[in-house]
Parts: sequence; structure tokens; C-alpha cells
Amino acid sequence: MFSGWFRIRAELPRHRALALTVASFCLPVILWCTLSYVSWIWHPDMKITVAAEREDVATVFTAGDHVSRDYFPTYAEAVRRENAEVLAGEMPGGSKRKNQKILRQLAPVAIGEGWLAENDAQHDAAIYQLWRELAEGKRVSEILNDENLRVVRANWERLAAVSPVFSYKLLPGDPLLKLVPQGVPANPSYLPAPHEVAKTGWRDFTTPPRGDGATMRERYLKSLGLIWRGFLWACVVGLPIGILCGTYGFFSTLFEPFTDFFRYMPAPTFSTLLVAVLAADDAPKIALVFIGTVPHMILMVSKTTRMLDPSLLEAAQTLGAKPGQMIGRVVLPGIMPSLYNDLRILLGWAWTWLVIAELIGVKSGLTEVIETQGRFRNFDRVFPVIILIGVTGFVTDQILAWLHGILFPWAGRAGGISRAVAGFVTWPFRTVAAGARERVFADEMDREARRGSRTSQAGIETT
Repeated sequence: MFSGWFRIRAELPRHRALALTVASFCLPVILWCTLSYVSWIWHPDMKITVAAEREDVATVFTAGDHVSRDYFPTYAEAVRRENAEVLAGEMPGGSKRKNQKILRQLAPVAIGEGWLAENDAQHDAAIYQLWRELAEGKRVSEILNDENLRVVRANWERLAAVSPVFSYKLLPGDPLLKLVPQGVPANPSYLPAPHEVAKTGWRDFTTPPRGDGATMRERYLKSLGLIWRGFLWACVVGLPIGILCGTYGFFSTLFEPFTDFFRYMPAPTFSTLLVAVLAADDAPKIALVFIGTVPHMILMVSKTTRMLDPSLLEAAQTLGAKPGQMIGRVVLPGIMPSLYNDLRILLGWAWTWLVIAELIGVKSGLTEVIETQGRFRNFDRVFPVIILIGVTGFVTDQILAWLHGILFPWAGRAGGISRAVAGFVTWPFRTVAAGARERVFADEMDREARRGSRTSQAGIETT
């Protein structure tokens, strides 16, 4: 049954290869969704949807925070005891400021229901009106449970007796009842659910930043610029040296021993030196990508050059080719398909230095988002950036693989997934090009028609 799937050194049929390719992407996503949405499999945390401050502890939780499932009942029960003391008149230390905080407990619920914008979390007049509408049944919440709806109605009875609209001066001094904490089973904060990652990523990439901060598009382009500039400089230095090392024993003996030694030095160890020499801007970041890439490029290119068929070199020498002609007309054309694949691999290597490079000196680009948001455990904002980097690298590699089949057709065609990705990415450009060709053709036909009309008219006049 499975013999057709496991054949040594044999390619799979196209339909089976496609199925396995789709599975390689779908299986991690299925595992992620299973851990996120099937509550009885894992879900060791509770994600707080309604938070409350306790009087007996200094720790303050807010909506969106995670606590362990074992601790959450203790947290909620402590708030219930405080509410019981308020009802019994035994809770001391009430104040208008504390009651204002209790009113703002409703803000995350209102934002989650879509009643308030995120920047209106302290809009006390609007929040006060929502307490009234919930108490009077004019709004129905899908988040608040029956226990908290009773708290809303009990608090509004006291608030309505004071003022129908918000006034800080008129807030009661005695403590109000607190909303009892609510939560939903959740993964730890470092593994947010897929829909949370998608929603947060869309918001981050479509919402303008506050103040003078860079947009996500600007950060993305900056990161791309660092990678490509570092890689191009590595090509400028590494390709000639690698080809010379693979062609001549003199250059191989001169360069390769130190290069082999240098590649074992971790590139990040040079970060402080690079900042001291090149200042804390983009230059040390580009230099770090260069240092991390060029030693491997020299050694890979030299090895690829040595794999050229020796009979080609012997034939060229027999025909009297000079050293310059040997490199330009024999070595380079002979190694070009393999050299192109080496550069694809090395470009992926350069991408691995992006995060480290953007952390040295002044933090910048996409890495600044990863580092800053990760420090505050906002991993739903970290995952979209990580996924974006992976998608960019993968799509770039697949386009380069597709171009390999076009530039070097004798070396084999690109795989189906490379053609599909390249076709999807280049479709807008091909559509524009097709439109341009149609316009050129129409203009040419129009000119031919006018030329024929003038010729006919000239013949009539001659007659």
C-alpha cells in the first residue's frame, strides 16, 4: 500500500509530491490550532477578560493578562469576599478614585464588544453611560456573565440616585461592588491562538503608529534594505575570491586557511567593535550581515568552482585559451547554474543574521518590534513579524528557484511550488505587461491603417 511512497532515490509522482508539500505546511498549523482551540488538550492558563484589583495584594491584573488555571478561582473568590464585605458595610477605605477605577473595569468589556475604541478606555462619560444601558437592558453583553450583570445593576442603583451622567465630584465615597474576574481557558502568553495573531497583525500593519514612530511598512523595507545591502557587499568580495580560490592553487592556499579559521568566530562578537568603528546607524548592521555571510560564501564558491569538469579546462588549454579566457569563457559559464543555487542558499544564511544585526547600536526595523513587544510578553504582536520574515524569505527563494529554470533551462525546471509562488507574485506585473503589449499592437495596427489610407488616397490623386 505504501510501497509507492518509499522508494529509495526515486522521485514521487506529481500528485503525491503536491499532497506532501501541502501537508508540510498544514500539519504545523493544525497542531497550533489544536493546542489553541481544543481546551481539554492543554490550555494551562486562564486569559482574563474581566479584571479586578484586590485590596489585600499589590499585584494588579488587567484584561488580557494570563494566570494559571489553579490560581484563577482563588483570585475570583477573593473579589467575591470583598464584595460581600461591601454589602455588609464592613469594607473600609472607599474613595471616589477607587470607584472611578471600578467603573473603568467595564472598558475592556466594551472594547471587546465593539462599543468603545481602544483609545477610549478612560472615556469616563461614555463608560458611565454603558453602565446605565447594561443595567437597564438596553445593551446585551456576550462577555459578562449573570453574576457580573447583577453587580452592574446593583452599582447603577447607587449611581443613578446620584447623577444620570458622569461627574467625578458626584461619585459616591463609599466603595462600589467590583466586577468579579472572568476568564477563558488559554495557552500561555507565548503561544497565542492563530486568530489572535491574525487580528493583531492586521491591526499593527494597518494602524498608523502613535507620534513619530515608524510604520510597519517602513520597518519592513528597512529590514529588507539591510539584508540586501549586506548580501550584495558579501557578493562583491566573496564571489571573486571564491572563484579564484577554486581555480588557482595560489589563491586557495593564500585565502582559504584564514577564511576557514575566521568562519568559526561568531559574527555577533564583532558587534561592539563595529559600532565603535562605524557608529550606531545602519553601517554596523550591514557589516554584521557581511561578516556572517562572506566566509561561507568564499568556501562554498571555491568548492563549486573545483567541481567543474576538468575535461572542459583541458580542452580549452589544448585550444590555446589564455588564463583570462579560461575564467571568462569556461569556468564562469560552467559553474553558473550551481553558483546560482549557492547564492540562493547563502541569501537564506544572510537572513539568519537579521535579528542580531538590528539589535546592535540603535534598535531598528522589524527586530525592534520583536524585542520590545516580547519584553512585555505581547507575543500576539511578535508572531506576525516572525511569520512575515519567514514568508518573505520563502517567497524570495521560490522566485529565485523559478528564475533558475528560466536562466539555465538545461539545468532542469523549477518545482511546481516555485512556479506557483512565482506566478502568483508576478501576476500583476504580467497583467500590466500584457496590457502594454496590447496597446502597442493596437497603436501599430492604427498606424498601419492610417498608412494604408494615405497610400490609397495618393493613388486616387495620381489617377
